Amino acid sequence: MIASRSFFTLASLVACALGATYQQTDSHQGDGFLKSFTHQAIADPTHGRVNYVDQTTALAQNLTFSSGDHFVIRADDTTVLSASGPGRNSVRLQSNKQYTTHVTVWNIRHMPQGCATWPALWEVGADWPNQGEIDVLEGVNDQSPNQSTLHTSSGCSMPASRSQTGTAGSNNCDVAATNNAGCGVQANKANSYGPGFNSAGGGWYAMERTTSFIKVWFWSRTDGSVPSDVSSGSTSINTDNWGTPYAFFPSQSCDLTSHFGEHNIIINLTLCGDWAGNVFSQDGCPGNCVDFVNNNPSAFTNAYFDIQWLKIYG
Repeated sequence: MIASRSFFTLASLVACALGATYQQTDSHQGDGFLKSFTHQAIADPTHGRVNYVDQTTALAQNLTFSSGDHFVIRADDTTVLSASGPGRNSVRLQSNKQYTTHVTVWNIRHMPQGCATWPALWEVGADWPNQGEIDVLEGVNDQSPNQSTLHTSSGCSMPASRSQTGTAGSNNCDVAATNNAGCGVQANKANSYGPGFNSAGGGWYAMERTTSFIKVWFWSRTDGSVPSDVSSGSTSINTDNWGTPYAFFPSQSCDLTSHFGEHNIIINLTLCGDWAGNVFSQDGCPGNCVDFVNNNPSAFTNAYFDIQWLKIYG
């Protein structure tokens, strides 16, 4: 019994020490994204002025391409659109695998910028909003900083005071109660989104999801404090060494197990739509959002993601 008790005590200490240690389960780089993600040629659920194309079309029109460790998705930047025709060709990718407890680390060189753009890296369950949504990187019309948001069914809220460096907006994550705004947190760094992100050479985003909390971190390419296991894409990571996240969503008044199911990872670029279109003029963009998208293809030359890699840990 004494020996057994000592063993269990040691085992508990080891489990405690390794509580935030994860091993790499998936690594996506270059054309590997084409094997692990599917192009979704669907109507945009956020009513954007885009036409999401299939993989064959995306490759033929160079809207999706890879070269070495560059994986690029972008919007068409050559076509003047008919007002009565479909929207501007763009790309929406969905991971073939689904995830529950896990960590994602994104190494991104460039993100879409420009008026009308609404890029996002996010995760979502098949039964929305009942299986939840986690927005890691999202914004519109070049308005910094980045905002990370949870969208859920009823009965999920966040405490007003919690350990994060970002600034919380609404603390009610229920889409029905917030007109789909959810509970968002803005990052504390201006170069976390848009032109500032790109001029710094991009950076790293990381998201940790457990049954107890969801956390999001950001480090700019020029940030000397980025953890080495993040910047190197290590096969083993310890999130306890990453410092205070800018967004912290604890389970204190939200049962994460019942509000979040198996998630697919989404990478997409829409234009205008429910968010970017509604604040287009307010954000200092010229004229009408849909007309702008239709008539100014060259405005979308910089509307692209360049992703160096995505590492996933479990």
